[in-house]
Amino acid sequence: MHILITGAAGMIGRKLIERLIVDRALNGQPIDKLTLLDIVAPSRPAGFSDHVKVRTGDLADPAIAMKAVSERPDVIFHLAGVVSGEAELNLEKGYHVNLDGTRSLLEAIRKTSDGYKPRVIFTSSIAVFGAPFPHAIPDEFHLTPLTSYGAQKVMCEQLLADYTRKGILEGVGIRLPSIVVRPGKPNKAASGFFSGIIREPLNGEEAQLPVADTVVHTHASPRSAIGFLIHAAGLARDKVEPRINLTMPGVCCTVAEQIEALRRVAGDKVAARIKRVPDEMIIRIVAGWPHRFEAKRSTALGFVAESTFDEIIRVHIEEDRGGSFVA
Repeated sequence: MHILITGAAGMIGRKLIERLIVDRALNGQPIDKLTLLDIVAPSRPAGFSDHVKVRTGDLADPAIAMKAVSERPDVIFHLAGVVSGEAELNLEKGYHVNLDGTRSLLEAIRKTSDGYKPRVIFTSSIAVFGAPFPHAIPDEFHLTPLTSYGAQKVMCEQLLADYTRKGILEGVGIRLPSIVVRPGKPNKAASGFFSGIIREPLNGEEAQLPVADTVVHTHASPRSAIGFLIHAAGLARDKVEPRINLTMPGVCCTVAEQIEALRRVAGDKVAARIKRVPDEMIIRIVAGWPHRFEAKRSTALGFVAESTFDEIIRVHIEEDRGGSFVA
């Protein structure tokens, strides 16, 4: 099996690569080759070097997209994208990377033709939904995003669904909740503080909380996100089509409940490193996001996330901090 990963240098991309290298298979099928694509060079993974091709380039460039699919990968994990805060601040960049890059990839698949029909797993977002919301968003809830990022994800979902309907590819879109705790340095995602208020205190550093403690959101760990991707790649077509874009499960909680989970796992001193610093732009963006989801279809299809936020924190300590933190 040949697998192509776009956005391979990002956090989810790196963790997906690590998992695939360890497993040496995807849903029981041996991996013969990995192609890694990003605007910056992804790191070449150790232990699989003879079977990895690393490429750099802008996926919105049709030549780059065509080259990426020229060797006809069986499964494409399309992770490349500009995150929410950056897409809101830079309209042109957001549409270029998120929308133009996706369409360029799908068109490259179409033009390859000759019966080539890969499985394409697309990372969408709960930002496709916009207020006002019911208490819990059902799978049939309409898509009315209130951010440019959300609008771009809606457009990509519809492209994926239409190209699947036309028989050009087999698509599955997974709407990720907020993925926490993200390791490393903060990115430009508006949701970045959800990770920051856990990651920085565990590292002995002060964290800024830009929203009220009462903000409610749904979360899943990077480990769960990788599980979503891998599970989506193995779904039978008749189980998911024609409504191929699925809202993923997660842990719904308030920011206050996040902080209490941190206190239970790491102690009062760690939780005290969180400082309230309101940010009006983040407050406005977050106000337009959905809070909780029924996610009945994805749960019935076997997608699984954590059951508590304590578990999410422990996953981060175990996987990204070597089992320890700064008390």
